[in-house]
Amino acid sequence: MVLGLRQFADRVGEGAGEPLLDADNGEELMQVLPSVALVLGNQAPESPGTLYISTKQVVWLSDVDRTKGYAVNFLSISLHAISRDTEAYPSPCLYTQIETEADEDDSEGSDSESSAVLDLSKIREMRLIPSDPSQLDALFDIFCECAELNPEPIDEEEEEEHNWVFSADQLEDEAAEEEVHFSQNPSNSIGHSNGDHDLARTVLELQINDQRFEDADDEMEHARNSGHH
Repeated sequence: MVLGLRQFADRVGEGAGEPLLDADNGEELMQVLPSVALVLGNQAPESPGTLYISTKQVVWLSDVDRTKGYAVNFLSISLHAISRDTEAYPSPCLYTQIETEADEDDSEGSDSESSAVLDLSKIREMRLIPSDPSQLDALFDIFCECAELNPEPIDEEEEEEHNWVFSADQLEDEAAEEEVHFSQNPSNSIGHSNGDHDLARTVLELQINDQRFEDADDEMEHARNSGHH
């Protein structure tokens, strides 16, 4: 999957057309909202088009130019929020932040937004402006619902590395295995596997000392018993 905003030209039907969805992989249309202006980064607003929200992505298609359209997968949308603060933006809108494959420290990022040729790989902000601001709450809700349908993938290696949750049975079984292994070979102690032989020798000496204390206790107990007789 390509992160970030991308051009979208896969339309079906007559007139302005509708986006061609990936129905074979279970993509379904969730909502259609006409008369929505689009603002990419610091660009001027695009003339109103139609917003299509599916279970996988957000697609905006121009109503006047059939060749113009943009799409972004929900997995690339890191934040969405309703903005009614006119100091932040003149019109009430749904503000979104987009993850891109471009380097966050790329110094050309801001220049690309204002250049004649728009580089979509550098666009990290998108605003959706419905003609009717009262539709923002419903738009926000559908974004939340679709975001839940697209959870961020879990890295298998990272999951295994941080999998520190064990059941009580697992802990008991592992403790029993370690006890058997340790009694069979007491020199194979904690720290030995990573090359810490001093630690292994210390643990072994503690075991020997414990045995000596046990022998001394037995002798003292035997002496007391003999004295009573």
